[in-house]
Amino acid sequence: MTTLSATPVAGRRILLGISAGIAAYKSAQLARLLRQAGGEVRAVMTQGAQAFITPLTLQALTGEPVRTSLLDPEAEAGMGHIELARWADLILIAPATADLMARLATGQADDLLTTLCLASEADKLMAPAMNQAMWRHPATQRNVIHLEQDGWRLLGPDSGDQACGDVGPGRMLEPEAIVAELGRLRDPTPRRQDAATQDTPALGLHIAITAGPTREPLDPVRYLSNHSSGKMGFALAAAAAELGARVSLISGPVSLPTPDGVERIDVETALQMHEASRRLAGDCDIFIGCAAVADYRAEAPAEHKIKKVESEDALTLRLVKNPDIIADIANERDAAGGRPFVVGFAAETRDLEAYARDKLTRKRLDMIVANDVSSAGLGFGADDNAALLLWRDGEGEGGESLPPQPKTQLARAVIERALGCLSVRPVH
Repeated sequence: MTTLSATPVAGRRILLGISAGIAAYKSAQLARLLRQAGGEVRAVMTQGAQAFITPLTLQALTGEPVRTSLLDPEAEAGMGHIELARWADLILIAPATADLMARLATGQADDLLTTLCLASEADKLMAPAMNQAMWRHPATQRNVIHLEQDGWRLLGPDSGDQACGDVGPGRMLEPEAIVAELGRLRDPTPRRQDAATQDTPALGLHIAITAGPTREPLDPVRYLSNHSSGKMGFALAAAAAELGARVSLISGPVSLPTPDGVERIDVETALQMHEASRRLAGDCDIFIGCAAVADYRAEAPAEHKIKKVESEDALTLRLVKNPDIIADIANERDAAGGRPFVVGFAAETRDLEAYARDKLTRKRLDMIVANDVSSAGLGFGADDNAALLLWRDGEGEGGESLPPQPKTQLARAVIERALGCLSVRPVH
């Protein structure tokens, strides 16, 4: 799990790595913004990156010589790459191509940038940039998992129009967004000294939360999704962090800022969210499945855009079931012996309590938060919500109805109820 030194950008010694992608042109603006924010910046470019932007441009913007070769006789007379690795307290690669990510994921050190990454103990971040199909490829997603396990934190990618003409995830975050993310990064480990203080009842606990929708591609430009805004999940993450927990937020594609003190893991599809959830479930005390996960995905997404056939009035799509993330986590918990405490969500339009109790029992959850999404002004996309809480703990079963209120207040009530249930839960 990535732990980053608490800072804004000011005062950081930032090694800016640039690899070979069209998004390299954004790196010039990124270097400028990092300097304006008070960072000390030195740039390292791969050989391919120099085909998109010149070292002289980066040198003018950083005020420092740009390193491009591991075998530079002048720089290496004094083991320059080791000196540079020790100098940096933050390594930021932007853009990070699929090729560079693959090499770092397998521990290669075949050029200056990858060598520096292996030789440095600095905080490490990257902003991926690649074609949407390359980002979605299983090999890239495996590399993402390996990189995160090795301590890398990924910023993005964004979704939208791409230089190749495709539309989808894979765009490098804009330089302003990257600098804003750096300014929000904090060490997720709480620093309060008194574990008994009433304002931090979650101190020492790790809470993992899923949020937002998932997108299931039908072809390169279309997908299946839903109306989830992610607001409830992000409110839960903020509340858990305020109560002292170490929080990991697995987010589908939403346009929301990351709450302070929260580690964010961005995913796109249900399969990606399932993988990230399983990876975190073994290391958390409470797992909250708040995301609106698509129940089905296309069996075989089309390689090219599905064209409308004028002579046919219908289109047949074959869909297959996605994994049931919350049920899988609950059952793995039961098999492993008592961790984590699993909280699910139920969005219903009728028979709220009956469906919620059935889901609580059927999926072997410890607690469920049920919402009536048919109520005007509540639920998806709204700032307010109401909920029915049902739970099972060491004292038996319980329930509580929470009236309409801001999602920020509702989130705190949900976290506090989960903490109360966890405190009396029998030890397995």
